[in-house]
Amino acid sequence: MRVFVGLSGGVDSAVSAALLKQDGYDVVGVFIKVWSPDWLPCTWPDERRDAMRVCAALDIPFLTLDLADKYKRDVADYMIEEYRAGRTPNPDVMCNKEIKFGAFYDWAMKEGADYVATGHYARVGVRDKVSGDRGSDYSLKPVTYNLLAGTDRQKDQSYFLWNLKQEQLSHVLFPVGNLHKSEVRKRAAKFRLPVAEKKDSQGICFLGKLDMKEFLQHYIETKRGDVLDENGKVVGTHIGAIFYTIGEHYMGYVIAKDLEKNTITVSKKKPEEVIQEKTVTLEKVNWVNDEPDSSKTYQARVRYRQELQECIIDKKSDFLSIKFERPQILNSGQSVVIYDNEVCLGGGIIA
Repeated sequence: MRVFVGLSGGVDSAVSAALLKQDGYDVVGVFIKVWSPDWLPCTWPDERRDAMRVCAALDIPFLTLDLADKYKRDVADYMIEEYRAGRTPNPDVMCNKEIKFGAFYDWAMKEGADYVATGHYARVGVRDKVSGDRGSDYSLKPVTYNLLAGTDRQKDQSYFLWNLKQEQLSHVLFPVGNLHKSEVRKRAAKFRLPVAEKKDSQGICFLGKLDMKEFLQHYIETKRGDVLDENGKVVGTHIGAIFYTIGEHYMGYVIAKDLEKNTITVSKKKPEEVIQEKTVTLEKVNWVNDEPDSSKTYQARVRYRQELQECIIDKKSDFLSIKFERPQILNSGQSVVIYDNEVCLGGGIIA
């Protein structure tokens, strides 16, 4: 079986390729070239070189897929326009949807791949769904797939993958999803991979670690406004209400923002002591397989690595209402991802 592995130049994807080759797959390494603003240090040539060195060490073919234009349009521009509208997007979610499991996945399938693999800390589970008219002939049972959290809960990346669909999951592999990060490092050393000691990348998907306000100021004009306390008294200034998110620390904690008046309200109290929102409406909802049962209690998270929060689900036409057991800090544009224990059911974007 032929598998195209998205190689980022990091250790997780490198070990993924090594494990797949060890298991007998016909492995092809693919480096995805994406857009990078001309005012940021250009890191992709170094990452590509590391990915190429991994392929050389594993004796597998190496390809480069240029998705710079699509990344600029569907990830970077999307992120900028969402902030401009006063929302708080998650570019990593959009990168996985549009790039890794969008353009890269589609290209790989057309090029004859049986599978696409990445270094995500997530897993694909298989479960059977018996159709009532097929009796006990188990050989005819159609297979459905579950998206599962990674075994290493500190590294679990299922939060970013809620847009995956059944057809994709049937052709996706996450080779390190059942490993802890420490074990991945050990495997990298065992395989003698040239990136075994390389530090983990941080920050936004492909762009790396950057100051979001600094990034946005290259594309959105700043507009000085007032910072208000809980009583409406002016206590300072800011560079523009759209640059701030609810819960962010700035002269206290941001608990509200008014785009028309260009003001933000801050509190010395922690946001969870002030904000009492328990219900949120989601749009652009995707279910990985079946829709959840509205009579059952599930869990959800509104931020990556947040502890799972108890919730119930209420489907209303094209929108989905989530009611949390405890108040949450919510920003429109954020992803809410819903779980049934370790199974990622899907998610949506806060309307």
